[in-house]
Amino acid sequence: MDEDRGVGAPRRWGLAPDDLLHDRVYRRLWLSILLSAVGNQVTLLALPLTAALLLQATPTQMGLLVAAEVLPFALFSLPAGVWLDRVRKLPVYLAGELTIALAVLTVPVAWWLGWLGMDWLYLVGFAIGSVNVVAGSASQIVLTQVVPRERLVEAHARNALASSGAEVAGPGLAGVLVKWLGAPVALLLDALLLALSAAILRGIRVTEVLQARRPGHGFQQELQAGLQFVRSQRLLVALALAVGGWQACHNAVLVVQILHASRGLGLSEQAIGLCYAALGVGTISASLYGNRLSDRIGPGPSLVLGFVLCGLGWLLPWLWPTGAAGVAAFVAMLLLAGTGGVLIFINFLAMRQAVTPVQLLGRMTATMRWLILLPAIPGALLGGWIGERFGLVQALGAAGGAAVLLALLAWRGGVIPAVRVLPSPADLHAAPPLPGPGPGPAQTT
Repeated sequence: MDEDRGVGAPRRWGLAPDDLLHDRVYRRLWLSILLSAVGNQVTLLALPLTAALLLQATPTQMGLLVAAEVLPFALFSLPAGVWLDRVRKLPVYLAGELTIALAVLTVPVAWWLGWLGMDWLYLVGFAIGSVNVVAGSASQIVLTQVVPRERLVEAHARNALASSGAEVAGPGLAGVLVKWLGAPVALLLDALLLALSAAILRGIRVTEVLQARRPGHGFQQELQAGLQFVRSQRLLVALALAVGGWQACHNAVLVVQILHASRGLGLSEQAIGLCYAALGVGTISASLYGNRLSDRIGPGPSLVLGFVLCGLGWLLPWLWPTGAAGVAAFVAMLLLAGTGGVLIFINFLAMRQAVTPVQLLGRMTATMRWLILLPAIPGALLGGWIGERFGLVQALGAAGGAAVLLALLAWRGGVIPAVRVLPSPADLHAAPPLPGPGPGPAQTT
């Protein structure tokens, strides 16, 4: 970032002179993330509450709902990565925000018309997941076009702070809206905030390097180039295995945690929203101090610590399933899971982006998202199956035990905990010659 984008600015808003938020482009991106995150928190609560309370979904149906949102990653991630390396990412990101807003808007409309059922929610979840395959990858790449690579952990921590603030206020707001208006109508706020988020980003300028097409280097060759690059890097393979295992556990938890709160603990919609504020407290803590922790012990060890915190949190409702202790355990679970989740992802995203040449960012991002989310589908279905056959807290306990075991395996593997500073492509084994095209001309969006 250069002078005309804010670096070297005097201290404003209580920020250090070199804080990323002095950069005008990054500041707009950060504000957009904040608004989008508030809306997403409403959906995070309102959509499963619509299924659990209004439609009386079973644990298996909740598992199918989560799986429907993850399935597009298995189907579309790899070709989406090839396409993203050929196009400008910012317009894709903006179109994705607006499309998700439209998909969310269909839920209250269907409810008003008397059409709403679990099949409709499955379709909405699949649509949201399909957009996130492309637009979510594009948003991650846009960040690398705004922020220098050596500051990626800091940028991801800042972004997590925006999301964390939303996670503190959003669930409480969602709980009030759900109680006053009903879960489907509360989703209108998410649609509005997503549209506003897109409006804030419209017109910002970022420099992109697009792939020039060469004769004889088609879609299939470029897709194979992205797969070969990921396969050739031990760190990326280790990250895909470890975070993929965590995603299986995480999605098993997503299936049953709302059901445990509403049916197992008997909490109202507003009380559940207040409990979910603990998730935001955890993510804020990790967002504020996660970058310092990574500087002190390294990105790799910080990521493994995130596995441990999530696993311990998910075990708590299994140990204390009912009564006041059960409510306290549920709140503590959300707090630890929020902290651990941020530690995992700010370091995971920064490490994988830091080691990847710019011309492969789209394919690497799509390939890694494909690899880590493939296990999410069986994880969600298994969580629903365990919850229905053996009990909701048993599903949470199984996910917690698996996450702790995953942390131990990742540590013993050695590749991830060995990363004490952010690497660069030159620090790793060179990938084999890529059959895909070289970089094309830089373009500005």
